[in-house]
Amino acid sequence: MAAEAKVPPEIVVTGEGLAESPATPAYGVQEISRERLISSASGRIEDVLSSAAGFQQFRRSDSRSSNPSAQGVTLRALGGNATSRTLVLLDGVPMADPMFGYIPLSAIAPERLASARVTRGGGAGAFGAGAVAGAIELTSADAETLGLLSGQALADDRGATELSGTIAPSLGRGFAEVSGRWDRGQGFWMTPQSQRVPASVRARYDSWSASARLVEPIGDDVELQLRGLAFEDRRTLRFAGADTGSEGQDASLRLVGRGAWQFDALAYVQKRDFSNIVISSTNFRKTLDQRRTPSTGIGGKLELRPPLGEAHVLRLGTDWRIADGHLEEDAYNPAGAVTARRRAGGTNSDIGLFLEGDWTLGQVALTAGVRTDRWTVRDGFFHEENAAGVVTKDNSFPDRAGWDTSLRGGAVWQTGGGFSLRAAAYSGLRLPTLNELYRPFVVFPVTTNANAALTNEELLGFEGGVDFAPSDTIKLSLTAFDNKVKHAVANVTIAPNLRERRNVDAVHARGVELTASLRFGKLSFDGALTLTDAEVEASGISAGLSGKRPAQTPRVAASGTLSWRPREHWLLAATLRHTGTQFEDDLETDMLPAATMLDAYAELPLVGPFSLVLRGENLTDTNVVTRNQAGSIDLGAPRTIWAGVKVRLGQ
Repeated sequence: MAAEAKVPPEIVVTGEGLAESPATPAYGVQEISRERLISSASGRIEDVLSSAAGFQQFRRSDSRSSNPSAQGVTLRALGGNATSRTLVLLDGVPMADPMFGYIPLSAIAPERLASARVTRGGGAGAFGAGAVAGAIELTSADAETLGLLSGQALADDRGATELSGTIAPSLGRGFAEVSGRWDRGQGFWMTPQSQRVPASVRARYDSWSASARLVEPIGDDVELQLRGLAFEDRRTLRFAGADTGSEGQDASLRLVGRGAWQFDALAYVQKRDFSNIVISSTNFRKTLDQRRTPSTGIGGKLELRPPLGEAHVLRLGTDWRIADGHLEEDAYNPAGAVTARRRAGGTNSDIGLFLEGDWTLGQVALTAGVRTDRWTVRDGFFHEENAAGVVTKDNSFPDRAGWDTSLRGGAVWQTGGGFSLRAAAYSGLRLPTLNELYRPFVVFPVTTNANAALTNEELLGFEGGVDFAPSDTIKLSLTAFDNKVKHAVANVTIAPNLRERRNVDAVHARGVELTASLRFGKLSFDGALTLTDAEVEASGISAGLSGKRPAQTPRVAASGTLSWRPREHWLLAATLRHTGTQFEDDLETDMLPAATMLDAYAELPLVGPFSLVLRGENLTDTNVVTRNQAGSIDLGAPRTIWAGVKVRLGQ
């Protein structure tokens, strides 16, 4: 009898990391689909992520009209300054700026993504140092999802344009992707008409980003993933000459093994820079020129999963990150002469070891993890010279190092009938950024000083929840949580128009999160509601903050999107968003009123692969106050109407 021909195993190339385990939902996960990613009215990733319960930027401005250094991302009202307390990953790579900790939101194009997963609570897994408020994992779309050729061109009613395009061919058993996006516009008036002066200008912006990916199998069960990203962003805020710029170049290499011994090996490098000119609001001249803030981030991880059977998933591994950066800035007097030249910076590093196990025991899934970090803060300095070159300050700060351990554990019980109960507890760690340690900044007329003596933030938290998912068309979730960030870094007022970054005793947040995902034939609804009671716990020189709400933190935030697909290639969607009252400052003296906005999106087929796209931002034309400095106001985007064409050609 002739021997049967051996059939080679089918290779499925995904471009993703390793699959999650059944115990992952113990930590209150929320998924954002590709349909939601590509149907926002603004086309900006931050507006899409705002549909996740508890998502918050430091300021209400989007990435067209905010200072990039204020684009910190957090969850569960654990903010209070502009640094991200949430770990943001793109294809497994941490995206936070090595110097500042902000997220380059304008460089993350939603149309390039397949999904976004939001996990609230502390992280003890890979890159867990930094996930004190949770993690947001962004996954790029594959070639089949993107199509061989796709793109769109839109313009708004103020003449702004948005151009994007992607080529994603199949290459052998894998695929490649090359994408680009260019956004530009004269912007809108951030300053209310009653406060405009001759120096006032619109919030102009001009940004581009380009990315390339190569995904190719190596053998039968190993996948190679290469990714590169380059971006540049230029903005003008409030006054002529108040120009802000950021740029970056990222590259990563990833090997994912899906054999008996699964593994995920990653290495990356990031080069970033930032510049900012501060214009006086009294004489409208340059007071500070932050000429350059170059920084470098390098890191990687190795995660192994030994073959222990379907009921047990064990993850063990290590990760490391190094952030190096410095500032170069010049200060000016009212006459326009240089008064000081400054340089400051340093190097932070973290090496983590993690171990996490998940067990499935019938209807119960258990998970537990431990992580230990060796961190260092070293080579910190602050150097200042006057206009004549005479040294006025030359500080070298002592090196520091230590070990910290983080734990987390949880359980999910599938009780039947679509109900599941879950509970989790966790701790976490975040090092102060180089920006917080060494870089002062000015939002005129307020100066905020750095503080090289800042200590690490530590999270302690627990939560419980109930999920109801009787079918794929109904998913409801309710979570109650209690999270506390000890030694939280906050911008503390120490004198009129003077603040300093300091560790307060804690930021304590308790609240409830509700999410809903409903599908009824051609109709769907996705919604989230967060109710949070957050307060600062402080003593000593910061005791005046005790009991006050952290700056920029609302009690109520809600979002709901109703979508209708009457037929194939048609999509109509409307999103209602509400942000409650919050305070500009730590002393609760300057209020930002509550705001409710309505957005809309429509995609209608035209001819062949072409579709008409219509978008409406803030259709209610609500005045959204994004800054209030003793009555000096900045506003968010007014009503904006977009129209354009979208194209997609299959493989």
